Amino acid sequence: AQGTPKSIRSSVNQLTLAIQKNPSIYGMVIAPFISPQSAQICEAAGIGYLDLSGNCQIAFQEVYIHHENFPNRYPYKSEISSLYAPKSERVLRVLLTHPYRPWKTLELAQEAQVSSGMITHIRKKLDEQELITSSSLGFQLVEPHRLLRDWSENYSYRKNTILEFYSLETVSDVEQKLGKYCDQSGIRYALTGFSAADRLAPMVRNQRVMVYLDQTSTHLLVTALNLKPVSSGANVNILNPYDEGVYWHTQRVAGIEVATPVQVYLDLVKNRGRGEEAAEFLYNEVLLKSWQPKGPNTASFK
Repeated sequence: AQGTPKSIRSSVNQLTLAIQKNPSIYGMVIAPFISPQSAQICEAAGIGYLDLSGNCQIAFQEVYIHHENFPNRYPYKSEISSLYAPKSERVLRVLLTHPYRPWKTLELAQEAQVSSGMITHIRKKLDEQELITSSSLGFQLVEPHRLLRDWSENYSYRKNTILEFYSLETVSDVEQKLGKYCDQSGIRYALTGFSAADRLAPMVRNQRVMVYLDQTSTHLLVTALNLKPVSSGANVNILNPYDEGVYWHTQRVAGIEVATPVQVYLDLVKNRGRGEEAAEFLYNEVLLKSWQPKGPNTASFK
């Protein structure tokens, strides 16, 4: 019924035992969808697979049939239909920021500001994908790069409400004045996208301000900085966030609040104008280095 890595591994183990008793058997797993990771589990054990989306590998005697890269036509709907709903994403930010730290349910719920029931459901979903391990200390993320890559494929910064403005001042001056005004006025904000990357891992020239700002504070900032709304040629983007989780774990860099590197990566990776390039640089220079001391994972997205 499900082609998750955990269920596929269980089926492969059953088939392997059956084949040991009768070597003439060729084992196959069939599921609505078999992901590349699940396919690797089958291939490593010499087990064939087939899914209802068209992906398959059948290899015995003189027969070899292989098809791959067909998208999932039958996504499994769990109690949380997606890991990438706004409140679920709050949990993922915490896990990806501290990937090798064991978490207890209540502790993680408090940190992510969600219910303990939601943590239980998310834990089950991550376990199905073999993205966590559990011990007496709690559960912790494994292969953080795989979760971040999957999240980035299901994310668009355009889920925020994006407002476009133009300023006669330089991007750097706007950012400095923005930070000063928000700090003095007690307004919550966080730079993201190229603005944040320019401080966390500078690589490409920043030509546009990108900042998270609550809708209720937008008019105040626009008036204070004399920003002009435009339909094209904007050099200031104000993002009214789809969820307040984007503000979690902001850090102060050069006197300005910056979103967590995980959030900055997501906002960059599908952004036109060298966004993917800047995201990969941020991943290698910030995220990967922060993960390495507590784990052996050094995989690159490319």
